[in-house]
Amino acid sequence: MKLTLGQSIKIIALSTVCLMAGVSTAAQAENVKNIVLVHGAFVGGAGWRPVYDILTQDGYKVTLVQEPLTSFKEDVAATQRVLDQQDGPVILVGHSYGGTIISEAGNDSHVAGLVYIAAHALDVGESSGGNGKKYPNSAHPYVKTPDGFMMLAPANYPGDFAADLPAKQAKFEAQAQMPTAAGIFSTTIDNPAWKTKPSWYMVAKADKIINPDLERMYAQRAKSHTVEVAGASHSVYESHPKEVAALIEQAAAQAVK
Repeated sequence: MKLTLGQSIKIIALSTVCLMAGVSTAAQAENVKNIVLVHGAFVGGAGWRPVYDILTQDGYKVTLVQEPLTSFKEDVAATQRVLDQQDGPVILVGHSYGGTIISEAGNDSHVAGLVYIAAHALDVGESSGGNGKKYPNSAHPYVKTPDGFMMLAPANYPGDFAADLPAKQAKFEAQAQMPTAAGIFSTTIDNPAWKTKPSWYMVAKADKIINPDLERMYAQRAKSHTVEVAGASHSVYESHPKEVAALIEQAAAQAVK
């Protein structure tokens, strides 16, 4: 059948629209949609709520790990259970000690990229406690319980852990701490996932729990895409949720490209 000029133009235009739609769909499909958030020592997963709200509003499926903080092995196992539930590639995010967890659990095949939020990114044979001695922090010493757990003295928590949070919130969190097994701070890992997977890092420039220079060392060594947040305490994921969510979304957009 012979087509008129007008019919040919319409077919070409329709084909172009379909092609562009296919390109758009393909681009969207490349973005990782599953985000797993891993909290650090002394706290639970509830502190991720501001970041969770932003990410879910932007269309991501977000799951929080609630580690028991009783041992590194059990914390990695808790993270693995959550990874096993994911239906596709994952951006695995860790805060503080959570960085140690994601460096181990991040070897899982679901994980497309790692995001460290003021977190430890250990190499083979290193421990967070050992690295803390090389790069001393400015916090008060931790309090140890008779049964081998550690926490921050509630009076010191607001200034050491959460200096940029509202005072009332920081005081509440000080009383809601999760005692953390002391052995966690001497944990070493065997196969750091950041050596084989892309990573992103947020440095909290006013962090008193992890020395910001140690955070910078981790980021530089891992060749992470790095941002620094001025005035941010160790609770940067709560005090600067927009910046944290933006970094996670950047990882989701770039990890599989």
